[in-house]
Amino acid sequence: MAAATLPEICLVAGANRGIGLALVNALLEDDATKRVIATHRPDADLNGLNELSGHYSGKLDLQALDFETNDSLDTFSGYLARLEQPVDLAIHAAGILHEGNIEPEKSFVQCNTGNLRRMFEVNSIGPLMVAQALLMAQPRKHPFTFAALSAMVGSIGDNRLGGWYGYRASKSALNQFIKTLSIECRHRFPYASIVAIHPGTTDTELSRPFQRGVKPGKLYTPAQSAARILDVLSAVDPDQSGRFLNWDGRQIPW
Repeated sequence: MAAATLPEICLVAGANRGIGLALVNALLEDDATKRVIATHRPDADLNGLNELSGHYSGKLDLQALDFETNDSLDTFSGYLARLEQPVDLAIHAAGILHEGNIEPEKSFVQCNTGNLRRMFEVNSIGPLMVAQALLMAQPRKHPFTFAALSAMVGSIGDNRLGGWYGYRASKSALNQFIKTLSIECRHRFPYASIVAIHPGTTDTELSRPFQRGVKPGKLYTPAQSAARILDVLSAVDPDQSGRFLNWDGRQIPW
C-alpha cells in the first residue's frame, strides 16, 4: 500500500497503550500532523504517553476522559469546540476482551450479567459516546473521519466457531452503532466518513492470553497495525461511510 497522507488535527481515544499508543506515535512522527489529542482514563498508566510527550510536547495534547460519566464527556466536547481547527481524524481504540474476572466465554453457561454489561459499556457504548462528544463540536461541513476499532469476531456473517459471547456481541453492537451513526451523518455531516475497522490480531495485552492458535505471520506488532489502519483510513471517503473494513481495506460482512 502507498504511504498514508495524514490529517492535521487528530484524536485517538484510548491512547495510553496497545494500538492506541502506536497510533499516537505514528501520527506524531508524521510532519503533516499539527496536533494529536490523546485521551485516557483518569486512572490510566501514562508512562508511554508521557515519554512521547517529552519528544513532542508542542504537538501532543493529553486529555483525561471517562466516557462513563456525562460530565466528563461534556467537558471533553467543550474542549474540542474551543480548538482553533476542528478534528480531521478521530479513532476510538479503547476496548476490552478480558478484565479482572472477565474472560471470553467458551459456553453460554459461563455468561454473567455483570461481565456482559461491562463488555457493552466499554466496547459498544464507549465509542458511541466519544463520537457524540466529537460530533457536538464539529462544524457541519468540515470533512473528517471517525473510526472505531472493531473486530472480525463481531461479524455475524463470519461467525463459524461460536463462543466469546460478550466480546462478539459487544463488537456487533458497536458495528450497528457505527452503521446507524453513518446514516444520520449523511444529512447532519455530509462530508463525514464513519467506519468500523478490524486491525488484525495484534500483540497487545488484549490478545496476549489468546495467541497460541494464531497462525505464523498473522500476529502483528502495534506499530504494524497502526500503520495499516492509518493507510486504510487515509483512503476512506464519505461514499464509504458506514462500512466495516478490514486492515487491508476489504469490506467485512456484517
